[in-house]
Amino acid sequence: MASDSNDKPPAIVTHPDELGSYHGAGGEPTLVGTATPSPVTSTTKEVTIATTITTTTSSSTTGEEMKIDMREDLVTAHNDNNNPFAFIPSQLEALMDPKNLDLLIKYGGLEGVARGLHAELHTGLSPNAEISNKVTLNSIMNDSNTTNSENADTSIQPINNLEQRTHVFGTNVLPQIKGKNIFQLMFLAFRDKTLILLGIAAIVSLAVGIYESIAIPEYDSEGHKVMGIKWVEGLVIICAITIVVLVGSINDFQKDKQFRKLNAKKEDRQVKATRSGNSTMISVHDIQVGDILHLEPGEVIPSDGIFIEGHNLKCDESAATGESDAVRKLDWRACVHKIYQFKGYNNKEEEEEHNHQKSSDYLVPPSPNNRVASSSSIGTATTRQEKTLATAHSGKSMPDPFIISGSKVLEGVGTYLVTSVGIHSYHGRTMMALRTEDEITPLQVKLNGLAGMITKLGSIAAILMLVALLIRYFVGFRHGIPSEPTEIVSDVMSILILVVTVIVVAVPEGLPLAVTLALAYATRRMLKDNNLVRVLASCETMGNATTVCSDKTGTLTQNKMTVVAGTLGSSFRFRRDPSDSQTDVFNVPSIINKLPKAALKLIHQGIAVNSTAFQGKDESGNPTIVGNKTESALLSFISETESEHFETLRRRHEVEQVFPFSSERKAMATIIKIPSDENEKGSQPIYRAHIKGASEIIVQHCSRVLAVDQGDHIQTRAFTEADRTQIDHIIQTYASQSLRTIGIAYRDFTHWPPNGSSATDSIEPDVPYEDLVQDQGLTLVGIIGIEDPLRPGVKDAVRQCQQAGVFIRMVTGDNVVTAKSIAKQCGIYTTGGLIMEGPVFRHLPPSEMDAVIPRLQVLARSSPEDKRILVERLKEMGEIVAVTGDGTNDGPALKLADVGFSMGIAGTEVAKEASSIILMDDNFASIVRAIMWGRCVNDGVRKFLEFQLTVNVTAVVLTFISGVASEEQKSVLTAVQLLWVNLIMDTLAALALATDPPTEELLQRGPQPKSAPLISLQMWKMIIGQSIFQIIVTFVLLYGGILDYHPEDTILQTIVFNTFVFCQIFNEINCRRIDRKLNVFHNIWANKFFIIVFIVCIFLQAVIVNFAGVAFQVVQVDGPSWAIAIVVGMFSLPVGVLVRLIPDSWFGFLFRNPNTRRRYLGGDYKGPLMSAGSLYMAGNGNDTTYDKSEEFDTKKNQDPDQKEKDQEHQGNNITPSIVIPTMGAAPSSDAVLNNNSSEK
Repeated sequence: MASDSNDKPPAIVTHPDELGSYHGAGGEPTLVGTATPSPVTSTTKEVTIATTITTTTSSSTTGEEMKIDMREDLVTAHNDNNNPFAFIPSQLEALMDPKNLDLLIKYGGLEGVARGLHAELHTGLSPNAEISNKVTLNSIMNDSNTTNSENADTSIQPINNLEQRTHVFGTNVLPQIKGKNIFQLMFLAFRDKTLILLGIAAIVSLAVGIYESIAIPEYDSEGHKVMGIKWVEGLVIICAITIVVLVGSINDFQKDKQFRKLNAKKEDRQVKATRSGNSTMISVHDIQVGDILHLEPGEVIPSDGIFIEGHNLKCDESAATGESDAVRKLDWRACVHKIYQFKGYNNKEEEEEHNHQKSSDYLVPPSPNNRVASSSSIGTATTRQEKTLATAHSGKSMPDPFIISGSKVLEGVGTYLVTSVGIHSYHGRTMMALRTEDEITPLQVKLNGLAGMITKLGSIAAILMLVALLIRYFVGFRHGIPSEPTEIVSDVMSILILVVTVIVVAVPEGLPLAVTLALAYATRRMLKDNNLVRVLASCETMGNATTVCSDKTGTLTQNKMTVVAGTLGSSFRFRRDPSDSQTDVFNVPSIINKLPKAALKLIHQGIAVNSTAFQGKDESGNPTIVGNKTESALLSFISETESEHFETLRRRHEVEQVFPFSSERKAMATIIKIPSDENEKGSQPIYRAHIKGASEIIVQHCSRVLAVDQGDHIQTRAFTEADRTQIDHIIQTYASQSLRTIGIAYRDFTHWPPNGSSATDSIEPDVPYEDLVQDQGLTLVGIIGIEDPLRPGVKDAVRQCQQAGVFIRMVTGDNVVTAKSIAKQCGIYTTGGLIMEGPVFRHLPPSEMDAVIPRLQVLARSSPEDKRILVERLKEMGEIVAVTGDGTNDGPALKLADVGFSMGIAGTEVAKEASSIILMDDNFASIVRAIMWGRCVNDGVRKFLEFQLTVNVTAVVLTFISGVASEEQKSVLTAVQLLWVNLIMDTLAALALATDPPTEELLQRGPQPKSAPLISLQMWKMIIGQSIFQIIVTFVLLYGGILDYHPEDTILQTIVFNTFVFCQIFNEINCRRIDRKLNVFHNIWANKFFIIVFIVCIFLQAVIVNFAGVAFQVVQVDGPSWAIAIVVGMFSLPVGVLVRLIPDSWFGFLFRNPNTRRRYLGGDYKGPLMSAGSLYMAGNGNDTTYDKSEEFDTKKNQDPDQKEKDQEHQGNNITPSIVIPTMGAAPSSDAVLNNNSSEK
């Protein structure tokens, strides 16, 4: 065991160069590494931790010593004959939780782990290969020190590679949450208090009925003894409760099943892996331990592993570990080297001298700046050392080679070896501990509140009914008390059953069910429309979105990019299929013969190495380029010009450093080493930086340009002002043709890192990007124009959104001219609209920004921060905002928006995780479908709400009045009949009304505001109107004497029951519309559920009346009686027409509060910005229009002090002449604000 003394210096590994052969005391390597506190502690681990915290008074640095025993099971070989690998899952888990560099060293480093996993670090796994030998843990730990035969690898019977990995290490899939079976759901449904009360009353009634039937004989009219049937009602109620519980449980079971399927689809994604020496895309569910995975910015890491190689790879592990710093990933040997640098060893001799000191077995905390020092390995740093390190390197995170699942790649690229998947991975263990139930949507919360209020009102009515009926029943005793006590019990139970049944009918348990059915149906159908819903609430919210901030590339355009034009140097122009009149423009294939070989080679090299796209296969198995579409277009272009294969060009040169594309710098760079025998200088190697990015940005960093004169070597010349003007003109020309312009440049260095670079040999050894472009040191190779045609149907989709009252804004990184051209083609940019560049927008004062936003249609050259600012301001102005995004840095805007749409094809995993809905096809038209489905869900629930409240009011009033008025204290609707009505209006009606498919008609109205009432005035009119109609007709039939039956007559009560049910059945048709339009049959055949429910209800009602008389206390009736019920029920339709024709203004006197009056009588909502002179109005059938009478004044109602501040801000701004009133007063001009011109 380790000593507890603090004055013993830690044992340290020797210099990194000697790591492979060094062994400490006892023949075992001492361990140095990092650790990260784990949010989940595995129950299988038995780790003893002794902690001592030492706090200094002179500084904020807090030292902590953490001692962790090295468990025997981590360094003990397993004896499983069926496991050909050196490790078991728990040993590989210990590498990550906590991060254990010491253990990695003991396992022989990355190479030792790869050998123990039968993994190839360069070619990856081979799915069809077989494993024919067993590797032992002892053999990889003691490979260089022992010749013991028991440590040697042994041959075994060949077994399948992937199958055996799955058997030993599992799959990268978490086990499904054990769902409730149908019986558990039935039990939960029966736990409803009212159903329990009704069930108890039914059992008592059944028992009393059976007793009476046996003990008290009954006789028919002729005096013959007959079997009593008083027990039937209790039995039928029990059966009815069973049916209600069973139907509700089956619905819940089906809903749970559908959401499981959606979740499985939501969690699946494709990742880039190396298998059999080739890059390929595989599902995250197919990842195996031993796989080689690739990491790019925005990737959410799917499994644990060890870093192999890469460039400037930094990960955000805050989601996994809670540490907010970006963690640098380096090769494990480099990490040990960094530890020595941090510990202050300046040379190898100092390290060796320190290693001769007495060692201990404590862990060395490598992150002294952390308040709680993390540890992973043997050896304890002293408080003095921690203070020194914290002072020297405060704010820096120690690099490590461990890739933690669930963390996010912030920047850089790299590859890593997978060591743990599924429940054995860090993220998997965390997720297993954090599993939660499905979330409740805002609409469900609203409806639950409404249901609670209705339940209280129904319960009050039921209590009043109970009191009235009991008083009347016991008052009747003055005429004589029943001779049998069972008769009193039976009568009281009948009253209680009726009252409880009224509560059951009043409780609208169908409201949450309707939301559930509507969402389950909508999310399943939305997936077919290429919308994968990740957050259920977004499905509802999207229906009321007032503005959409959309990306351009891939969303409005096809993301099928092709190089169609370009200029190499300053004058060599080419175009795909040029016209005959363009004599100075070459066709793409002719470039091979017209361009100097050296220049062509340079272009091929620059495009090939400065790219992350790779060769793959499409769905048909044909070769294709997989990756960024812009890079794919460039790689296809060099292939057309007879370049070597880009993979060959990449392998030819050693890569020194990579700067992945970043939305901040809008550029990407790769530095390669060119040997002396391949470059023009010949005497020494050179380091060439290839850069590509946004054309204007690349051009401004250039001082030289490629000369395209014939020659054997690359020729360059000074980049003159005339050249710069010409190139700017070319960029504008390409942009006006809707082409994306890409600038290509390079720069040669004699040393790397360059002389005078700000790079230091510390925790951040890489050269900053700024050092590449400083002093305008780049040489311009050329400008490439890439075409990305509009998606088919985008114009119609934009027009539909505008017609629906949704303001469309295009937020893009392209330059102003390209953005304007695309926006015009789409119909987004219209007369009176405003185009602005991101840098201009973000520097506007708040008041001026609020004045600009209502007219802002295009935000060009925008960064993710500009998008976030725009979304934030829109939300503050009361808008319901939907945003599209595909990049890692779009995450904040996607999270901030009411509904975030990420791209299923081009989107990073960070963007997908931040979004509410994933567009599976990256198509803007799918957003229109999402709007339609959102409105459809909201309408479906409101339709059902209108229907159920009508039944509630009618059934409670009818039961209450008829029960109190009856001489026998019996309602015209019995308990069993009310349960049947309850089944109709709860489950079946929810299924029928909540599953209407969306129609184009939904886009003919504006969105509803957040403050809109759940029940509109139109709905209240229909609820009250239909309730009055149904109450009147049933009371007229019951008490009007028009059918010559006594109110207590069973035939009359059957006719009333039949009529009441048919009123509900036909009112279902009436409730298909909640607006003022009269055609309730519109698109009725598209909803098969509605047709089926309608027919089933009529069929079951006929069966009940004709064949279930005893159970439902009804009798068979003749044809005229059926005709009365059906015709009166059908009158619900004309009554609905009359109610819709009543003007809403007649009810204005009911709303004294102006805000309430506006909410109910204000007409279609046009959004907060719509009322401020918006360009798009709901219901506009024509193209967008500009009304000069709706001009707005930015200074209107503005505080004088704020005016003065804004004027002062304008005086200091880069665009001092932004004057919104001028722009608004000139609708015929195109308003374009950018850095170069204040207004165009």
